[in-house]
Amino acid sequence: MNPAKVDRSRLAHLEDLPNFGKAMAGDLRLIGIHVPGDLAGRNPLDLYDALCSATDTRQDPCVLDVLLSVVRFMDGGPARSWWMFSAERKRFLEGGAGGA
Repeated sequence: MNPAKVDRSRLAHLEDLPNFGKAMAGDLRLIGIHVPGDLAGRNPLDLYDALCSATDTRQDPCVLDVLLSVVRFMDGGPARSWWMFSAERKRFLEGGAGGA
């Protein structure tokens, strides 16, 4: 969903999250994430690695940006576009972010 349209009081389905659609929601169901609350407090890199393993495919790095965006959102941050997390992802993968 477009981050500008997200209503924090209406988060019943994964598709209600910022930057999520049917495909991403389906992918996360493969790794046991079924409702938005399942993302709170999770490590986005662990989720990314689990998704890569479950699909036997190295996911595009932008998928990690999306995961960063929704975990940060579920941990109380604002709904922001996924590409606003690209710099954080790059720092994290280079070892400078101190934990996703």
